[in-house]
Amino acid sequence: MSDSIKHECAVALLRLRKSREYFLHKYATGNFGFGKMALLLEKQHNRGQDGAGIAFLHLSPEAGTPAYRVEKSAAAENPLADLLGKCAGRADCNGELLLGHLRYATYGRHEVSACHPFVHDSTCLRRSLLLAGNFNLTNTGELFEKFRQLGHHPASCADGYLITQTIAHFLEQDANLHAGTPNWQKILRQSLTGVDGAYTLCGVTAAGDAFVIRDPHAIRPGYFYFDDEVFVAASERPAIQAAFNATTREVMEIPPGKAVVVPKNGEVQILDCLDAAPRRSCVFERIYFSRPNDADIHRERKELGKSLVPQLISAVHGDFDHTFFSYIPNSAQVGFHGMLEELMHRALKAGKNVRFGQIAVKDAKFRTFIADAASREELSMHVYDITYGLVRPGEDTLVVLDDSIVRGNTMRNAILPILDRLGTRKVIVASTAPIIRYPDCYGIDMSCAGELVAFQAAVSFLKKTQRENVIQKAYKNAKKDLESGKNQNRMKAIYDLVPDEELVKEIALLLTPPGFSGELQVVFQSLEALRRASPEHTGNWYFTGDYPTPGGVRTVNQALVNFIENHHERSY
Repeated sequence: MSDSIKHECAVALLRLRKSREYFLHKYATGNFGFGKMALLLEKQHNRGQDGAGIAFLHLSPEAGTPAYRVEKSAAAENPLADLLGKCAGRADCNGELLLGHLRYATYGRHEVSACHPFVHDSTCLRRSLLLAGNFNLTNTGELFEKFRQLGHHPASCADGYLITQTIAHFLEQDANLHAGTPNWQKILRQSLTGVDGAYTLCGVTAAGDAFVIRDPHAIRPGYFYFDDEVFVAASERPAIQAAFNATTREVMEIPPGKAVVVPKNGEVQILDCLDAAPRRSCVFERIYFSRPNDADIHRERKELGKSLVPQLISAVHGDFDHTFFSYIPNSAQVGFHGMLEELMHRALKAGKNVRFGQIAVKDAKFRTFIADAASREELSMHVYDITYGLVRPGEDTLVVLDDSIVRGNTMRNAILPILDRLGTRKVIVASTAPIIRYPDCYGIDMSCAGELVAFQAAVSFLKKTQRENVIQKAYKNAKKDLESGKNQNRMKAIYDLVPDEELVKEIALLLTPPGFSGELQVVFQSLEALRRASPEHTGNWYFTGDYPTPGGVRTVNQALVNFIENHHERSY
C-alpha cells in the first residue's frame, strides 16, 4: 500500500498444558513459554508498531508473591524489541499462561498506559482479570453509561478500560466463581451483548482460566490451535504455524460469536456466547493487512492481480511492445505475481513478450531531519528509489500495481513525482482493490471522509457539475439521522450521482502531481472480481457503504457531518 495507514492490533494467548518440568526435560529450556510468545509476536509485528505488552501468569502462584507480571513498552523506535529485551532471561518473565499484544494506536495515546494487556486487579485470584484484544468499538458512550448503571464510577471513557471493567464486573457477580470455574458463557454474553464494533478478545484470570472470543460478525480475524502440550490463539494463522510447526488444517478459525475457553484444568471448550449474525469478515485483511504467507491469502491476492489483466490490456491497447509492468513495494508483490502470470499466458498466445521488473524500491531506513518545509518535501519523495534504464523515455507506458489507494498522499507527493523522472509517455496506476469510498470504524485510521481521495473526487465532480445541493441535502439528512437515531447511509446519495467512469477520472486528476509531464490513468478492481477472489470475506463496507453494525452507519453519517462542518476529528 502506498499510503501509510494504521490498522488492527495483534493479540496472542498461550497456555502450556504440561508442567514447566516437562518442557525443561523435553526442550532443555526453562523459558519455553516466553520463547514461543516472542515468536508469536514477532510474526505478527506487521500488526502493531506503536506499543507492546506481555502478561506472565503461573497456574499455582506462591502466596506472598505477585500472581502475575505485566511488562509493556511504547518505545519510539521498536516497542517489541524493547519489550522482549526487558523480559529475556528473567525468571519472573515466564509462566504457564502468557498473554501478549501489539498495538497500533489508531486513535488515543502513544503511552505505556494505553498498551494492552489491561488489568482489573483483586486479591482474589479468580476476580483478577487481564484482557488484550484486537478491537474497535463504536458505542463507547453507551458502554460508559452501562458500566455506570451497574453501580460503578468509571475512571475512563476508553474502550479498553470499559470492556475490561465490564467483563470483570460480571465475573465478580458469577455464582460459580467460588466453585472454581467461572461460567464464561453467561459472563461474556452479559458483558458483550450490545457492544457495537469489531473484536477478538483474549482474557485470563490470575487463577488460571483463559478465553478468547470473536465478534458475532467475525469482522476481526482470530485463530487457535491446541495439542497435548499447548493451547494458542492469535490474530493470524501463519504466526501459529511458524511457532508450533502446525499445518494449515490444524490451525482453526475462532467461530464468530463463540468463545474458546481453557479452564485451569487445561480442557479446551467452545461455547456459544452471542447471538448469530451475518458473517462480514473484513476483506481488507485479504487485500492488505494480514501477511501473505497464509496459503489462502496468497492465493486470493494472486487472483486479484490476475483479474485486473483484461482492464490493463485494454488500457495499453494491447501494445505489449511499448509497455513495462511493475508494482509499488512491498505489499502488492503477490498480486503482481498473479497479474504477471496471466499477462504472460495471454502474451504467449499472441506471440508477444512481457516486459517487467521492479521500478520502485522503498528505502525503509530513509529519514530526513531537515526543518525547512520545502527541502523536506523535496526529500520525502526519495523514500522510494527508482530503477533507471528499464523504461524507454517518450515511448513506453509504465503500469504500476498497488494493492489499494486510500488517501493518495504518498502516490501524489512521492511515488508519481519520482516515477515522472523516467520520462514515460503514460503512467497507469492499477489498484487490486476497488475504489475506497467510505470511512471505517472497525480498526483502521480512515474515519474522516475528507481524507479519502474518492470522496474528494466525488465532491469535486458534483461541484464542477453545479450540484453542490446534493452534498448539502445529504449532510442535512445525516444530521437528522444522528439526532433521531435513524440508520441510513446518507453518503451513498453523493456517490449515486457520480458515474464510476467520472469518479475514476476525477481521482486521476487529484492524484496528478504539479508539473507531471506524462499522462496519468487509474484502474480499479471491480467489486465483482473481489467477491470472486475472496468469497468468504464479505466485509466490504469500504467499497459499498454496507456496514455490518448500526455503529458503522452512525460513523459514516458523522464523518459526512464533520466534513461539512470542517471538524477534523474521528467520527466515532
